[in-house]
Amino acid sequence: MTTTTYAAAIDHLYNLGQELAPPAPNADGTIPERRKWDLAHMRTLVRALGDPQLQWPSVLIAGTNGKGSTAATLASILIAAGYRTGLYTSPHLVRVNERLQLNGLQIDDEDFARLYFHVDDTATSLVAEGSLPHPPSFFEVLTAVAFTWFAEQKVDIAVLEVGLGGRLDATNIVEPLISILTDIALDHQDYLGTTIAAITREKAGILRPNGTLITLPQHPEANQAIGEAAATLHLHAINAATYLPQTPPKNPVILSEVEGPAVAFASLNHPQGPLTPNHYPLTLNNEPLEVDSPLPGQHQQRNIALAIAAAVELRNPTGNNPSATRNQNSYNITNGAIEAGIRSTNWPGRLELLHFNEGPDLLLDVAHNPAGAWTLRAAIAQLPEDRPRTLLFSCLRDKSLEEMSRILFPLFDSSLDADPARRHDHIVFAPISNPRAAAVDDLLAAAHALSIPAHAAPHMAGALAQARAITPPNGLILATGSVYLIGELRHLALSV
Repeated sequence: MTTTTYAAAIDHLYNLGQELAPPAPNADGTIPERRKWDLAHMRTLVRALGDPQLQWPSVLIAGTNGKGSTAATLASILIAAGYRTGLYTSPHLVRVNERLQLNGLQIDDEDFARLYFHVDDTATSLVAEGSLPHPPSFFEVLTAVAFTWFAEQKVDIAVLEVGLGGRLDATNIVEPLISILTDIALDHQDYLGTTIAAITREKAGILRPNGTLITLPQHPEANQAIGEAAATLHLHAINAATYLPQTPPKNPVILSEVEGPAVAFASLNHPQGPLTPNHYPLTLNNEPLEVDSPLPGQHQQRNIALAIAAAVELRNPTGNNPSATRNQNSYNITNGAIEAGIRSTNWPGRLELLHFNEGPDLLLDVAHNPAGAWTLRAAIAQLPEDRPRTLLFSCLRDKSLEEMSRILFPLFDSSLDADPARRHDHIVFAPISNPRAAAVDDLLAAAHALSIPAHAAPHMAGALAQARAITPPNGLILATGSVYLIGELRHLALSV
């Protein structure tokens, strides 16, 4: 008899292998081709599950950076408006359950295990009868679990973050009320294409004929590709720039501290580390709207604007375009609900500062590609020059290590030829527990190529201990490079 516990479900899930992990060699040593994605397979699976994705409306979000922040903010707004709201995101920081949420709460272990084995049993039967050519992937299974859970929970709406690309992503079998495209940059080029235009066309695969698109002006190549798709599909296109602050925000965001035995979540308006706070006024329907977001960094203003634009469209469906027939729902979302939802957004690991009772602060950011590294660099530029800092870095080997190292490593260069203010800085590398992780030797080589001193640790706990030992109490440890790095570190830091 199959064991159907949560632990068994998680073990079984990870044995499927992650989509982007390199395929295991065949018995003869040859490397098999990467799996070809086909939405027909996902549709076959959910059809056997009763097409749960047809039982609730959705908003689908694609892009390179900012998808998760936009999704979390929009979901929080919908919850504040009183709607039973599903949220599906990826990847997770610590536990798989983080990816599936209802009204801000993760799916519990019992429901996850029950639904996981229901999906797995269904898939096994489909493979046995020849309806599926092979078992579904890690992400396909999780997506099917999420869709089934949302149907069981009778959600009023679900906010879905695309996993990879858009056109062939497992989430793209829904018929969204609204499609959102966040900022697009070069990433996952082995899968999506080598130019921003090609990547944009893949992500624009979430758009529907006569549907509603919300986006912001961005890279010219992305703008052109989005514009071509909008014209071809006769979209009702909404520019969220209306909801960006008209003047630089001045008021600080003061976050409530969550005390623990050794750590508190501190505001990034920390006296030793000021970063752009997101507290600013807007006007919506000729009424004032106060944005007060716990997500720091000026880049988050774009994600907040996308979420506000989506909330406005959900309460006023189709705008002035009668041909935009996709969204016929009308949600009662007041300005007050938008304010409350933005204020209560919870999305950890994004310029998140952990302040400890002893030792240096720890700043966590999931920047995992060059675009994210540039955004983080802009935030670092706002830190006090005289504050000692240590970079704790690791990344996946399919990321642009060389480019990310050129963007970030010079800001922590303690060599004699560097800025004297950085003489007490350090760089520490640590291995990530992931089959796609870059080797520590490769990380060291990237620093060596720039003639920047760096050290390596044997494991994540050792890296954090080393960083704490070499960083003065008034200094800052900044960890970045991968979602997986931040997940491991955050778990370690909060376990103290």
